[in-house]
Amino acid sequence: MNYYAGLDWGESHHDLAVVDADGQLISHIRVTDDASGLTQLLAALTAVKRRRRSIPVGIETSRGLMVAGLRKAGQPVVVLNPTQVANYRSRLAPQRKKSDRGDARLLAHILRVDGDAHRPAPTSSPQASALREATRAHRQGNHTAGLLARRLRSVLRDYYPAAATAWAHLPGGLTRPEARLILTAAPTPTRAIRLTTRRLETLLASAGRTRLITAEATRLHELFHARALRQPPEVEDAMGRHAAALLTQLDATIASAHTLWTHIDTLAEQHPQTPIYRSFPGMGPLLAARLLAELGDDPHRFPTPRNLHAFCAATPITWASGTSHKVSHRRKANPILAETGHLWAFATLTRSPGARALYDRRRAAGDHHPAALRRLYARLLGSLHYCLRTGSNYDEDRAFTASAEPETEHGT
Repeated sequence: MNYYAGLDWGESHHDLAVVDADGQLISHIRVTDDASGLTQLLAALTAVKRRRRSIPVGIETSRGLMVAGLRKAGQPVVVLNPTQVANYRSRLAPQRKKSDRGDARLLAHILRVDGDAHRPAPTSSPQASALREATRAHRQGNHTAGLLARRLRSVLRDYYPAAATAWAHLPGGLTRPEARLILTAAPTPTRAIRLTTRRLETLLASAGRTRLITAEATRLHELFHARALRQPPEVEDAMGRHAAALLTQLDATIASAHTLWTHIDTLAEQHPQTPIYRSFPGMGPLLAARLLAELGDDPHRFPTPRNLHAFCAATPITWASGTSHKVSHRRKANPILAETGHLWAFATLTRSPGARALYDRRRAAGDHHPAALRRLYARLLGSLHYCLRTGSNYDEDRAFTASAEPETEHGT
């Protein structure tokens, strides 16, 4: 007899439901989110079937201590998409209703009915899992820094427009070290006017600038002394304090992201698959770490290149019904893999003759820039699949050709 389990998770407790092959509820318990709760959960599965590891457990999250405990105990865990779970509710009852006990049973029913469409979570090594946590935290830190920089710019525009535009033409804008250091020294127009060219040169050098220091200091000095509208002194001082507070948060966020990157670099260098990723053209240290972290190091996770393409949103979605036929790219996908793929494919255009030729050929065939990059991304993923399976580094003539598939299979 086959059995299927569903675990509805919560902050303080979890509900476990087990059903048999006929959909009959065999067991239901509520456990706490701690070590004793995990012991009770495993005991309940053992009571249903002595070989409990043959019972898949469906859950809507891949994170948390309970999931880590189940995987450490060897229990197969199947992560289900919450959107798909919500669509399954109407299959059990015409009236939509929700409860923890009902949700646990619903998850078990999904595995019973469509278990072949949902695979267990990959068995990545602890090193790859740690790399995933670190790279995601680093990406979130970069996004937070960008958000704080935009908030700072919005505040500066209301009382200090010279500072809001001083570094707008440079990469990084207000997140640049010299911008943050100068704004910390002069958070208001009144204090900026007091900055001499010599003082600006000192600040620029302290921020790490090594070229054209005098020219940049002269430009900033002229910009800060240009005639401009001003807020009343009291308002200007208050808004300056607001900007200084945002600068403090921005500095801390950037420093934290830098610390995380140091840790990411250490973890990536210790992983045996890193040399394969880094051998690809356009694959910098950060892109390699992110891709390795999201794909994991389970050698059997993607049996074919097509499976890898679909997971990374490199293959299109086809909608064909009657006379209607539409092909579009996958929008519901892992945003980290989609972002990494776009950057990776773009970086290869100047570093790989084969990649450039494929891109130019697709543009000539009518593909727009994003569509051509997605085709290139799919081809690169095929090369990566080949290299990981064979344990070899990238070679323009061997790996790129070995992964080639008819381009019509990738859509537009």
